[in-house]
Amino acid sequence: MMKNRKKVTKRYSPEDNFSKRIDNISAEIVVKIAKIDELKGQWITGAKLNPQILGRLKKSVLITSTGASTRIEGSRLSDEDIEKMMRGINMQKFNNRDKQEVQGYYELLENVFNSWKSLRFNESLIKHFHQELLKYVEKDKNHRGQYKKGENKVHMVDEAGQSIGILFDTSPAYLTPGYMLELVEWTQLKLQQGKYHSLLVIGNFLVELLKIHPFTDGNGRLSRVLANLLLLQAGYPYAPYVSHEKLIEDNKLDYYVALRRSQKTIGTKNENISDFLNFFLDIVLEQSKIAVELLSKENIEKILSQKQLIIWQYIENKKEVNTGDIAEKTKIARPTVKQALEVLLRLKKIERIGLGRSARYQKRFTFRGGSV
Repeated sequence: MMKNRKKVTKRYSPEDNFSKRIDNISAEIVVKIAKIDELKGQWITGAKLNPQILGRLKKSVLITSTGASTRIEGSRLSDEDIEKMMRGINMQKFNNRDKQEVQGYYELLENVFNSWKSLRFNESLIKHFHQELLKYVEKDKNHRGQYKKGENKVHMVDEAGQSIGILFDTSPAYLTPGYMLELVEWTQLKLQQGKYHSLLVIGNFLVELLKIHPFTDGNGRLSRVLANLLLLQAGYPYAPYVSHEKLIEDNKLDYYVALRRSQKTIGTKNENISDFLNFFLDIVLEQSKIAVELLSKENIEKILSQKQLIIWQYIENKKEVNTGDIAEKTKIARPTVKQALEVLLRLKKIERIGLGRSARYQKRFTFRGGSV
């Protein structure tokens, strides 16, 4: 006599579920992808930026992206704070967790920017990235690099890092390993086959990863590191020079709304991730536009922080100024002014006249033959 067997239904059949989400995309999405690829072509075929400028851009983006990605999750460190921290200045006013999370993100993203060509996208890499992301965070030492063992929910947080509501429920812990295996295998296959545009495959991966929320903590930050990796590997080489994370931070409410609307449909008969795909593509499109602008104009102001830019704009319209003048007129603290002046000197945007306390600064004038 045959025993009754319980029918086990997998949540996903790669072709039946993941693919259906992107089989019938809107004309709006098609147009965005075409614009992004047009701009990518301009970057690839355009005049090359000076390697020194690219190096400065990458360093600036590391700070900007680290600050933005960790602030989305509730960190309180500004870009200026992170720059100081990376220079070895003690940041006593912030708790260890903020500093630990920033250190981990910065180092992991730097590794992605420098080594993306040799990294193989798979589950082992995702777990390794999670371990590296949280390697300095003491509270997370027991679950680094391991899928969650208990349930977790996704919360929206305010600028103080406090929850302002549950965004959505995530996948059960006991199903997470299977879901991740299917997601990663499907993503690998589709990126290799080229049946779907890589941006659609990446967008689907990100929205599904965040729905599963495979780790106890760090999922949002991890998704943004992986977005950088996948964009680079898909042929978008300007990712290290324009911050993907900063654009998300600047549109954080839209990010939450798009994520929630799309993820509410996952697992239903009418799955539709268009809201998230549109948001993701808007971010990549803006990233592409800024990249091409940098390429065509070598617009160095794009790598300055907000306060550095204020200081540069003040000096640009004055004959000569000293540190005190700048601090008084811009309402920016003297130590910050001094740091900005060093940056502007390195970038050859200004020149120093005199030494010590009597030093003054002026815009570096440029003629056809070069700067003087």
